[in-house]
Amino acid sequence: MTVLVIIIAVLLFGLVILIHEGGHFVTAKLCGIQVNEFAIGMGPKLFHFTKGETEYSLRLFPIGGFCAMEGEDEESNNENAFENKPIWKRALVIAMGAIMNMVLGFVFVMILLIPQQKFASTTISVFQDNSATQAAGLQVGDRITGIDGYWVNTDKDLNFALALANPNDVDLTVQRDGKTIEFSDIKFHTTQTQDGSQVLTLDFYVMPVEKNFGTVMTKTFDDTISTVRMVWASLAGIAQGRFGLKDIAGPVGTFSMIGKVASQSVENGGFRLAMENMLYIIMVITVNLAVVNLLPIPALDGGKLLLLLIEKIRRKPLNRKIEERINIVGFSLLMALMMLITVNDVVRIFNGTGIGG
Repeated sequence: MTVLVIIIAVLLFGLVILIHEGGHFVTAKLCGIQVNEFAIGMGPKLFHFTKGETEYSLRLFPIGGFCAMEGEDEESNNENAFENKPIWKRALVIAMGAIMNMVLGFVFVMILLIPQQKFASTTISVFQDNSATQAAGLQVGDRITGIDGYWVNTDKDLNFALALANPNDVDLTVQRDGKTIEFSDIKFHTTQTQDGSQVLTLDFYVMPVEKNFGTVMTKTFDDTISTVRMVWASLAGIAQGRFGLKDIAGPVGTFSMIGKVASQSVENGGFRLAMENMLYIIMVITVNLAVVNLLPIPALDGGKLLLLLIEKIRRKPLNRKIEERINIVGFSLLMALMMLITVNDVVRIFNGTGIGG
């Protein structure tokens, strides 16, 4: 059963790639841009055929894909070339990959929520015995809106913010009777994990939210936004040095983690729990892909959008050679980073450690 779950997870990962590249592809076709090749996967071709002007291919390594458009990386006199289309059409084609990943993430969140009977809020309903938060002055009915400066809107925000907080020095912001109240230096109870680190233990329960069509749609939207914010906060943490290589996973580490989660889920909760966990991981991956791809980094979609913005401001494109150099440097740096992360993934697998281990 574990093997089946892993196969399904790999297929879902392929769907993430298909949706992203498909967003570029369909939009390019609608904008009258010639697509020379549409590929899922990287490396040698396993299967391919040509229909019309486009070659469709499935490649060996399921770690990416591409939509190769005429005139995207080279000069072309073809009136249907990418470079010969208006800026707004080119920008739409580039952005649509990330947009479709966000749409897919939204759908995955909804699928995860529909089976649930009720949803968690951020409003305190009951305190546990010897509660540190109650002793600090929090009351039943308080709605938590911030932890250590991180805005809290959903239970996912609450869990993420608490996971990053120093258990012995937490600042909470709550809404009580329409007023904002601040609590400083709350010392939560902690438990020790297998690797020796201390994690915060919640000492209260939150009020449930009744499930209906309206709350499902609202919760789906809010949880998708919460995931986007979680990705942004994680990227900021990497930039600030709060997270290192041990906290980052590439394709190898991701598939290793999927296998580990699949095995543990099947053992502890059966096929349904395993699928829910797999779907959650893939949901985070697709949202992460959307956010990262829009970063203004050369060789990523965000970098291409930045070049189009510069072209719009200058009212003429950058010199082709300069643009090529920018993309080559960006791509080289990106590949070097991926190689570093992949090597780190392999070392952790052989050492028997996981993400953050």
